[in-house]
Amino acid sequence: MISFRGFSRNFWVANTLELFERFAFYGSKAVLTIYLAERVGLGAQAAGSLAGLFSGVLYFLPVLAGTVVDRYGFKRSLAACFSIFCVGYFLIGLAGLNFGQSIVAAVGKGPYVFAVLMLTAVGGSLIKPSIVGTVARTSPPDLKSMGYSIYYTLVNIGGALGPILALGVRKNLGIEYVLVMSSITSFFLLLGTLLFFREPERAPDETPPGSFAKVLRDMVMVFGNLRFILFLAVFSGFWIMFWQIFYSLPFYLTESLKFENFELIETVDAWTLILLTVAISALVRRWRPIRAMSAGFAVASCSWLLIALIPRWETVVVAMFVFAVGEGMQAPRFYEYVADLAPREQVGTFMGFAFLPVAIGSIVGGILGGNLV
Repeated sequence: MISFRGFSRNFWVANTLELFERFAFYGSKAVLTIYLAERVGLGAQAAGSLAGLFSGVLYFLPVLAGTVVDRYGFKRSLAACFSIFCVGYFLIGLAGLNFGQSIVAAVGKGPYVFAVLMLTAVGGSLIKPSIVGTVARTSPPDLKSMGYSIYYTLVNIGGALGPILALGVRKNLGIEYVLVMSSITSFFLLLGTLLFFREPERAPDETPPGSFAKVLRDMVMVFGNLRFILFLAVFSGFWIMFWQIFYSLPFYLTESLKFENFELIETVDAWTLILLTVAISALVRRWRPIRAMSAGFAVASCSWLLIALIPRWETVVVAMFVFAVGEGMQAPRFYEYVADLAPREQVGTFMGFAFLPVAIGSIVGGILGGNLV
C-alpha cells in the first residue's frame, strides 16, 4: 500500500522511530560528559575519554552489525536495539541516582560506567543499518533520493531538539534523569516497533547477507589501501573538531563563560544544517570534491579560532554557525570523493567504511577534550 505522496506506511513508521531515537540519543549525548565528570564524579579527563569511546564504538560497530541486521531482519534488530538502549540508558543514569550508589560502588565507578556505555553502544550499532535499510527498501525507485533526504532531515531535527529537551529535564528533575528519560523513550520505541513496524520485503536483486568472515576479509582489503586509509586518518581531524561540541565545549561554557544552558548552543550546528544545507550544497556543487572538502575543513577550523580570540558565549553561537557552514560544504562531497578513491569493483565495500573518521574522531577527540579541560 502506497500512501503519503508515494511513501509506504512502513517508511513513515521507521522514520518516526528514528526521530524519537535521535531525541533520546542527542539528549543524553548533550549532557554525558558533564554528567560523568560532575554527577558521577569521574572528572573531566575520564569523562571525555569514556564519552569518546562510547560514540567511537557505536559508529565503528555497524561494519559488523550490518551483517547481523541482514541475517535476522530489521524488526528483530530494531527490537534488540531499543531493548538494549532501554536497559543501557537506565544503567548509565543509575550511576547518578541515590539508590544506585551501592551497586556502582561495588563494581567501581570507572569499570561500571565503561561496561554500561559499551553495552549501550552495542545496541546503538544496530539502529543505523536497520533504519537506512528500511528507507532503501520502502522508498519507490523514483523517490529514493527524497527518501534519504527525509531521513537525514529527521536525524538533524533530532539533533536540534534532543539537547533542548535534555535542558528541560536537567533543570526540572536533575541531570541523571536525562538518561532515565532516554531509557523510557527507548521502551516506548520498543513497543512502537513491536506494534507498528513491519519487516520490509527484500528486493529480488538485493545482495544476499554476507558472513562475518567476508566482512573481516573486506576490512583487511580496505586497510591495505594506504591512500584510502591516509585520507580517512586526515579527515578524522574534522570529526575531532566536531565532537568537541559535546566533549569540551560544555565545560568551557559552564566553567569559563558561566553560561549554564550549554545544551542550547550544542543545537546551533544542527539548526544551521537544517536551514542551510540545500543552499550551501548549491553554492559548492560545481566545485571539485577535494576543493569543497578542503574549504569546508578550513571554514570549520576558523570557528574554533573565533572562540579562542573572543571568549564570549555570543561568539560561541556565531562560531557554531560558522562550523556548521563548513560541515555543510564538505559533508555531501565526502562520500563522492570516497567513491572516487575506491577501486571501481569495490566501491560498495569502501563506502561501508566511510564513517570510520567519525569513530576515530570521537575516540581521539574524547581523549583530547578530556585532557584539555
